[in-house]
Amino acid sequence: MKSKRHSCPVCDYPGLLEPPRSPSGGGSYEICPSCGFQFGVDDDDKGITYTAARATWIAKGSPWTSKGTPQPKDWTMKKVDQKAPKKKTVKKTVKKKKA
Repeated sequence: MKSKRHSCPVCDYPGLLEPPRSPSGGGSYEICPSCGFQFGVDDDDKGITYTAARATWIAKGSPWTSKGTPQPKDWTMKKVDQKAPKKKTVKKTVKKKKA
């Protein structure tokens, strides 16, 4: 029987062995082999959000971080980059003063 895999909320890698957060809310302490995020340490102890970690990882070129787990052949960074959170642009409206 194949065990259920879980997705990383930072990079969407679908091969985590445990859910990043337990039902009670604690981190799994698993390190994602793709982006290197450690659940329960990077978020809870260091205060890094998933969005910030994702932006940093993408800015570094979305590298495969694990030295012990080989990158799957079907794991492409292009898919990840397309799912990256997009920055919201806020348009400022300036009211013209009546003369």
